[in-house]
Amino acid sequence: MYLKIHETRGERIVAICDESLIGKVLQEGKVVLDLNTYKNFYIGEKANEKEVETALTNFSSANIVGKESVALAVKLKLVSEDNIVYIKDIPHIQIYKL
Repeated sequence: MYLKIHETRGERIVAICDESLIGKVLQEGKVVLDLNTYKNFYIGEKANEKEVETALTNFSSANIVGKESVALAVKLKLVSEDNIVYIKDIPHIQIYKL
């Protein structure tokens, strides 16, 4: 998995993506997730589950894409299966802490 943390205006955005999805464009109807044009949003460090879990203990928002990455968020009880959006059978979630 790739893990990238964006710090901006006092907010901490965590981006996590399965490595195999970088460079792909997922489109289903009008919904498009461009992991090619926006790959730099996700490409940070390659991370294992423990490193991702640590990053997900403190964030303002999280953007998570891919079967492995989303499964970890579900395992950590950050999101339920009902909140997952699928684009071409690829799971995607966004989490916001208010």
